Amino acid sequence: AHNNNNNNNNNIRTYSSIKSTILQTKGNDDDDDDTMSDESNPIQVSNIQSRTLEELVEYASSFSAANGLQVEVPGGSDDARTKKSYVTAPISLLPQAYPMSEFRRATTLAAPFNELVDRIGRDGEFLKDTLRDVRGVDEYTGKLLDLYEEIYLGENKGMEWGKHARNADRLGILRSDYMLHQSANSNETGEYSLKQVELNTIASSFAGLASTVANLHGFLTRRKEGELANFLGENERAVMGDDVEAVSNAGNQLERGVPESPAMVRIPAGIAAAHDRYRERFVDASDESARQPVVLFVVQPNETNTVDQRLLEFALWERHRIPVVRMSLAEIHARVTLDEDDGRLALDGGGEVSVVYFRAGYAPTDYPSGYDTTTANGSGIEWLARERLERGIAAKCPSMGYHLAGTKKVQQELARAGAVERFFPRSEGDEAAGIRTAFAGLYSLGDDANGEDMAAVREVLFGDGRSRYVLKPQREGGGYNYYGDDLAAKLRDNCTVTTEGKSDDGDEADVELSPTLSEFILMERLFPPQQRAILLRNGQVEGTGMTISELGCFGTIVASGEGDVIHNEYAGFLLRTKFSGVDEGGVASGFATLSSPYLC
Repeated sequence: AHNNNNNNNNNIRTYSSIKSTILQTKGNDDDDDDTMSDESNPIQVSNIQSRTLEELVEYASSFSAANGLQVEVPGGSDDARTKKSYVTAPISLLPQAYPMSEFRRATTLAAPFNELVDRIGRDGEFLKDTLRDVRGVDEYTGKLLDLYEEIYLGENKGMEWGKHARNADRLGILRSDYMLHQSANSNETGEYSLKQVELNTIASSFAGLASTVANLHGFLTRRKEGELANFLGENERAVMGDDVEAVSNAGNQLERGVPESPAMVRIPAGIAAAHDRYRERFVDASDESARQPVVLFVVQPNETNTVDQRLLEFALWERHRIPVVRMSLAEIHARVTLDEDDGRLALDGGGEVSVVYFRAGYAPTDYPSGYDTTTANGSGIEWLARERLERGIAAKCPSMGYHLAGTKKVQQELARAGAVERFFPRSEGDEAAGIRTAFAGLYSLGDDANGEDMAAVREVLFGDGRSRYVLKPQREGGGYNYYGDDLAAKLRDNCTVTTEGKSDDGDEADVELSPTLSEFILMERLFPPQQRAILLRNGQVEGTGMTISELGCFGTIVASGEGDVIHNEYAGFLLRTKFSGVDEGGVASGFATLSSPYLC
């Protein structure tokens, strides 16, 4: 299980910085080794001729330049950043085989998960109860919860303080990430099923670039169909096993191959729905002097994933004639004001904000001036900006409730019996059941840890559980999880174990969890099928070998302050691929590459 979601960290890490990690995973069979490219050791790929490989790389490089499949190169100084340059985004040269049935299942789960997030975001009692242990050990999540309570629940500052926010529409651009997993019960059949890694509710990125990757892969697999048949067939067999022949003869040939992602149509449509609602509710259509409201993109300073964001901005204008303004939280603090009477968010140059779309604000590093907002010394300005935006009448993507609904602790709590059903009445029982089938094993490490949770902890401490679980904090962006020996060490350092008079295997040992573990959850580790891939960085082949992939499905929802759902749909996909010896999986954090599914 991995965290792969955001346009974060302001740096695209070169693959050479993790070569040593990958090389440690090499086996004895040369065909299965991860092979790194250099001038003295040109890449050799099974089932692809060298000349075909060269042509594929040339096509990918040219296609990327022609279609904006790029990321910005970080500048070394203020002067360097004024001269922007771009390189091909980290991509897999070819798509990865994916079962058609599980892909369809992921797309059909998008709308139910959208509605689940909306209902969680309105349930203050559930959020407060679920996150009560986390707020004491995680300052960032605690601050989010404080603001939610003040603005939406009327605590501390009274109901008047958040009246505009409660009246505002909520916009969700969500992404549910899945891995194919072969459980112990499916070993005999060899079938893989879909399991959720996480549900991202803020700054769910790469919809634009992933759509372009799918277009590239569709072109390459059709253009070089005969020359890639053996390569693609090998990967299909890795995923489908003996079923691959049955699938090939099942009459669904027209659906085989790389699907087209609707992300750059449906995500702009979701934003446009919220924007149009704002205009209907708050803009006087008879006032000819009124300026067109804008969508405010909240971005990180010195952002490098700008192309992905710009693709969405351009689509908003091209399809809906909606203008976008980009600002960091610090800039918003200086340039955006809130009218306390009507809740309008006004720009310093004139005009108002209809939708606030966060592509920043999801990590503590996005608030560099600190948490103290009570002094006038320049501290806490990012949090003050976040609060100002939240209190406005503009639709927020996400609202504070949606943001909190995406925390790992909420994800773990939803896996408990009856938790999902809390949000769906009996008449919607099929929705709850469908959602629940996607859950992997999730375990609490807080005061609410039960016997099942502690059994998982004991497996790690005293058994072989370190290879079957991953420790995940309340963080987005990749690079924060604990695996293997690091997982076991983290638990040992934060548990008090009394073994005197107990059995050697730890089954009866008394284990007391440290309060510091409350900010983490323990999750069943997922083991997806391994497939061969060729990974590119900066437009060049940097390696080939066995890889694993993670599917992300986007969804968009617009709901009123009262809870009426105006818009709710599946909104596209992405696939991320990384070498199987690398635990983490973020693209922007340098661990993975963008790919696409080849349905079979």
